[in-house]
Amino acid sequence: MTIQINSTLLEALQGDLTQAEADILVSAANSSLKGGTDGAILHAGGIAIHDELTLVRNERGGCDPGDAVMTTAGKLPAAYVIHAVGPIWQGGGTGEDKLLESCYGRSMELAEEKSATSIAFPALSTGLCGFPKDRAAAIAFAAVSDYLKSHPDTSIRRVSFVCSDEEDCRELGKQIKLAYTSS
Repeated sequence: MTIQINSTLLEALQGDLTQAEADILVSAANSSLKGGTDGAILHAGGIAIHDELTLVRNERGGCDPGDAVMTTAGKLPAAYVIHAVGPIWQGGGTGEDKLLESCYGRSMELAEEKSATSIAFPALSTGLCGFPKDRAAAIAFAAVSDYLKSHPDTSIRRVSFVCSDEEDCRELGKQIKLAYTSS
């Protein structure tokens, strides 16, 4: 399922994020930036990503939920990896929605800083962090589409939501379909 917002194509597809064709891959990181849910990205990208994350940890000490940092992509078929720290679901009353929205917005900002033309996201916070998939999909789509609408001159021409989980992909596809039918 796809939709166009200004000059940018948004798509949801099921697949392996480490194989996605994009300038920038977004990885679901934890606040210590020491691996965790982004293990596949770290493994596929190799030692260069680990080395840069060590430098970031030494400089910043980590990364807060709702924020993101960028590193090289190492051996991955991309130029950069953005490590976005999504919130852990605690029932919805502790600001999780805003933190998840911030992950997507911050990732788009970092991609824009590199004049990227394409970015690929996983479904952030839906796995080990326990965020409800339907709610996370609505937030992801809204955050990215709001960014694109408020930045009509963005360099980003394609945003892919690449989901390894069939339910995540279906929920993101529903969001795109809703936006398509209402436009």
